Amino acid sequence: MTAPNDSLLDYKPQDYGHDPTEVRHTDKYTDEYVRGFVEKWDELIDWDQRWEAEGDFFIEQLRSRGVKRVLDVATGTGFHSARLIEAGFDVVSADGSPYMLARAFENGRRRGHVLRTVQADWRWLNRDVYGRFDAVICLGNSFTHLFSERDRRKTLAEFYSALVHDGVLILDQRNYDSILDNGFSSKHKYYYCGEKVSAEPEHMDEGLARFQYAFADGSVYHLNMFPLRKEYTRGLMREVGFQSIETYGDFMETYHDDHPDFFVHVASKLYEKDGEGDAADSDSSGGQA
Repeated sequence: MTAPNDSLLDYKPQDYGHDPTEVRHTDKYTDEYVRGFVEKWDELIDWDQRWEAEGDFFIEQLRSRGVKRVLDVATGTGFHSARLIEAGFDVVSADGSPYMLARAFENGRRRGHVLRTVQADWRWLNRDVYGRFDAVICLGNSFTHLFSERDRRKTLAEFYSALVHDGVLILDQRNYDSILDNGFSSKHKYYYCGEKVSAEPEHMDEGLARFQYAFADGSVYHLNMFPLRKEYTRGLMREVGFQSIETYGDFMETYHDDHPDFFVHVASKLYEKDGEGDAADSDSSGGQA
């Protein structure tokens, strides 16, 4: 019996058809992360540099809320899953890409960990991931892979359902507001820290952020993403049921909206009586970082 041609071990090029800017649908996600791209992903992140850049921000956010069990829904190559395991958290690692999960498992093994990995589509997360968690983290600008509002609402509802009654969701995104309104200007400091690697927009409009990732060996890959505006994301979180939402700019509480490369939203599921939740909702933009 011969092996299938479409084996997961194959190296295949990315394929966006004749007009890549017309590819605007959520289901493209798994096809974008071809094996060759995933094998270079850690060059883009640079684990050591990213560790230094973000410090203990996520660990402190989780510890301050008494979190013990974490679902990392966008584990990628395993950076945050490994960090949280080493900080003493009980972690389950999920991703939509089988290549990413294989890479994450191998990265964990090299650090002496056995990652509990699950391939899952966020829109049906609770079908594939069992139990409830103190925290769900969706990092690495991953939520931007959802192109329709229906998909975004469904996914946030799945995240909400996966949490215990007083759980917390931590979700980050690029500062697309600044890119759309002022043009691209990245400090390349916090998220994509690899040297001799670039991550820059090739096309931007209100419905598409097409980024090009160029590596030192001359290889080039792309991702098509939806350019989430900050207040839109916060609004969706509120509508799903999260009452207390704090937004940080590059891990800082105060910032000007056009300065951060990334926003981090920390949304609490804890139910507040009428009127109490508004006081807890915080967006600290407007201050000087």
